[in-house]
Amino acid sequence: MSVRKEVSAIVRQADVNNATCPSRGVLEHLTSRWGVLILAVLLDGTQRFSELRRAVGGVSEKMLAQTLQTLERDGFVRREAQTVIPPRVDYSLTRLGEEAARQVWALARWSEAHVAAVIGAREAYDRARS
Repeated sequence: MSVRKEVSAIVRQADVNNATCPSRGVLEHLTSRWGVLILAVLLDGTQRFSELRRAVGGVSEKMLAQTLQTLERDGFVRREAQTVIPPRVDYSLTRLGEEAARQVWALARWSEAHVAAVIGAREAYDRARS
């Protein structure tokens, strides 16, 4: 069976709840600790590495570089090295990345809107168990 046919078969049977389904890895990359935040920042437009680092509070250079590389490999982020002095690298969303970023950004906004309720639930849970 050709690689193309194998990929088509996987896509037809995609099931994120199946531990061996590749869609689970895609979901993990999109919703990773830093993936969501990087995608959200890039929704505002092209960013340099240093701009992303400032915008995503708490991310180390190493984790930012690794996450960007993963998102680029998955086709969500475009990396463009400019041939200028000093060297400059710009990051932006691909069409696929923009679509995915809008989805995860909606989840991030939901978490912001409901953080008080979640904190209240945690406190109630902790009180009930102490």
